[in-house]
Amino acid sequence: MRSARQLTLLLRQHGGRRNGAGRKPKGPKPLVSHKARVQFDKPLPVHVTLRVGEHVWNLRSGRSYRQLKACLAAAAGRFGLRMIAFSIQGNHLHLIVEANDTEALSHGMQGLCIRIAKALNAMMRRSGRVFADHYHSRLLRSPTEVARAITYVLNNHRHHHGERGVDRFSSAALDTAERAKVLSRPLGWLLRVGWRRAKWDLRRAPI
Repeated sequence: MRSARQLTLLLRQHGGRRNGAGRKPKGPKPLVSHKARVQFDKPLPVHVTLRVGEHVWNLRSGRSYRQLKACLAAAAGRFGLRMIAFSIQGNHLHLIVEANDTEALSHGMQGLCIRIAKALNAMMRRSGRVFADHYHSRLLRSPTEVARAITYVLNNHRHHHGERGVDRFSSAALDTAERAKVLSRPLGWLLRVGWRRAKWDLRRAPI
């Protein structure tokens, strides 16, 4: 007698790997890895990089900077995302933010990117894509990582433009009133206390 053969039942799956899944690049070639972002569930600092397309005007101009600073102020503290430090280069922005968790980082950055895109498009009197790709993010888990990232961000103009001193297109140049509007007080230990205890000279130029 022939034994019964069990048949495989194919069911639609909502998880796992599948063709075409994941975030899509905004240009012909992805500039940022599109792997799933690292998950976290407590307030942690993150180094974020945003790069604009080649058609976007120089971000280190007075009018561009005013638009960007207004966007950062309008997004301050929304969705559990807090701005700690920033620097603006010709075609990209570096941000040190603190997010309550993975969802807060995603929603907060989405809202900020929409604000920036609308503001820059209005300034340039055009519409369409502004950013070259999705934002790049790196989670900072130790005091030394945080201190090095802050140093890198605030000294980034030295690398790109050979300038010394305080970068006027960074959070280091904000006066007291501007700092209160744009920057937020961190909640987590790493940004409140830890980074100041790192064995890293904050006056050093980035490597």
